[in-house]
Amino acid sequence: MAKELQQERERSTLNIEEVTNMLDGGEYFTERRRRLSKVVSDDPVFRQDDRYYLSGEEAFDRAMEKSIRYIERCRELDITDGMERNIVKHATGEELPIGLNETMFIPTIEGQGTEDQKKKWLPPANSYQIIGAYAQTELGHGTNLRGLETVATYDPTTQEFVLNTPTLTATKWWPGTLGHVATHAIVVARLVTLGHDHGIHPFIVQVRSLEDHTPLPGVRVGDIGPKFGYFGMDNGFLQLDNVRIPRDHMLMKYAQVAPNGVYSKPPTDKITYGTMVQVRSGIVIYCARALSKAVTIAVRYSVVRRQGQETTGGPETQVLDYQTQQYKLLPLLSIAYALNMAGVYMFRLFLTCRSEIAEGNLESLPELHATSAGLKSFSAELS
Repeated sequence: MAKELQQERERSTLNIEEVTNMLDGGEYFTERRRRLSKVVSDDPVFRQDDRYYLSGEEAFDRAMEKSIRYIERCRELDITDGMERNIVKHATGEELPIGLNETMFIPTIEGQGTEDQKKKWLPPANSYQIIGAYAQTELGHGTNLRGLETVATYDPTTQEFVLNTPTLTATKWWPGTLGHVATHAIVVARLVTLGHDHGIHPFIVQVRSLEDHTPLPGVRVGDIGPKFGYFGMDNGFLQLDNVRIPRDHMLMKYAQVAPNGVYSKPPTDKITYGTMVQVRSGIVIYCARALSKAVTIAVRYSVVRRQGQETTGGPETQVLDYQTQQYKLLPLLSIAYALNMAGVYMFRLFLTCRSEIAEGNLESLPELHATSAGLKSFSAELS
């Protein structure tokens, strides 16, 4: 350790362990995070020393290798709790290509599927016999969900939904796990039955063969290509041409389509946003972590980096001692703490709302939707 860092730490009056416990949510959670992070740090498969020297293809291959090892280690150590698995994934320092299966595909089925649908889809998804993505964002529409163009038209003669991408802008664009890995996807599409458009609803669509992983008939799917980041994640695109799926592939916990095509609406149209609300909560915490890393690196470097002499022959001045540098870094440091606390609040609000929804109380859903949307945008801009 550089002597300047050691000196600065010795001058601090903060109890670092108490601050760490506060950020983690308590002493127990700090111990848990350290224990689970060690699963990654002690395993050579999760090495990161060359990650910035890899090509896009090499980065994806490495991320897939880590994904497989992540699944193996969770099975070996019987890590089944979702929060604990998230800690292990975060410790890898990668966006794992399988990630959307756990963070969006499975939670959507858990939150919006019937009991029969859960029994059918959750076991293979949890065991990775199938791997799911979440295809909502389109080339022409992101946050404006009402503008989504992908259509699922119900055919009562066969009791199937026929899914189509009617325009170029209706192409599903950017969903993670979809580019190479996913066998299935939750496709958010406009439900049309008996001539009426009932807005967006989630459908489970198989996009690749379970035999040879090739796209199924009518499915055009692939990777969106080079990006400025997220090299380990296979962000993809999806176009559908008269793809037929059984009626029970529409998630029907809240809204239903009867065999004859009669539609029963949900208690609120915002119920479909449940998965995105959960992800938005995670994005706030993710932004806090990303900013925390960047600020930590900048502050540490500003301590050891020296520039300019105050007196002839004396040591050069630590960059952090310049007020202009403090003006740039210290507000960001404060924001990192604030975002962390906001993220924790947002996730607790989500858990509370989820429990209320399970009991049939939907009163807090509009507030959750608005708060999560605002915090997601605000935290991303700040970080």
